[in-house]
Amino acid sequence: MRTPEEQVQYYSEMVRKNIKIVLIVLFGIIVLFTSVKTVGPEEEGVVVQLGKYNRTLLPGLNFILPLGIEVMYKIPVQRQLKQEFGFRTTDVGTRTRYATGDFSQESLMLTGDLNLADVEWVIQYRIVNSFNYLFRVRDAEDALRDMSEAAVRKIVGDRTVNEVLTVGRQEVASTVEVLLQRMCDEYENGIRIDQVVLQDVNPPESVKPSFNAVNQAQQERETLINQAQSEYNRVIPRARGEAMETIELANAYALNRVNRALGEAERFNSVYAEYMKAPEVTRKRLYLETMERIIPKLGNKIIVDEKGTNVLPLLNIDKQKLQTP
Repeated sequence: MRTPEEQVQYYSEMVRKNIKIVLIVLFGIIVLFTSVKTVGPEEEGVVVQLGKYNRTLLPGLNFILPLGIEVMYKIPVQRQLKQEFGFRTTDVGTRTRYATGDFSQESLMLTGDLNLADVEWVIQYRIVNSFNYLFRVRDAEDALRDMSEAAVRKIVGDRTVNEVLTVGRQEVASTVEVLLQRMCDEYENGIRIDQVVLQDVNPPESVKPSFNAVNQAQQERETLINQAQSEYNRVIPRARGEAMETIELANAYALNRVNRALGEAERFNSVYAEYMKAPEVTRKRLYLETMERIIPKLGNKIIVDEKGTNVLPLLNIDKQKLQTP
């Protein structure tokens, strides 16, 4: 039998032993959790040892020194990331939901003709160099946001409000993309810009009614111009066609008259040549042909000698005049 003092001492030793075991287990768990790291298929693991870059880990199960001696940062190098300006998406699904906060401080900007435009845009980018992303620029995400806002304000400030709102939107987006990529290369932040999209461009709410009225007037002007151009394209070609037709008819008529005159002149020359060969015969033939055409048109005519007066009463001329219709 143990004395009470021995039992107390025994239990004290057991408690100390159990606490030691628990501490050892806890230490092992902490070491295990701080040394075993999993890198996803779209990520790279950048290991920093005592604040200095050490190595880059590939996707899979990896081990680092525990207890904060080495720290690993997971960088999504294979994933397309995005930043939104002027709005925030809270839920993506069948019906996308947006945050209701006021983001006009980053979307409201001045155009080149001293008008205001509310520009909402999205940049899509990838991290192509995890070392530069972590160590070349402090807080690369915030720096990229500031660079994007500066680039958009610069490009929008070089254009009129009508260009930004209508025909120049795609050009603005393309120019911003080129400028932003050049800035990223200059800062060596390890980011590649995939696309810049102007999500929505509107005039400020306070001037939107006036701006809509101006747009409507411009659209009506364009409509009238298009109608006038259509009428011009319909009437002018037809008038030109009619003019060309008249000219062609006149040319044809002139050619016909000239050819006919040349033919008649040629016929006259040929007749005159034959006439010169035998003038009497030709003269008599022409006389007889002429009389043949004229006499049938004269009706009943009697030709007598001017001295033959006695024969006239016998011819009953008055009767013939009465019988003539």
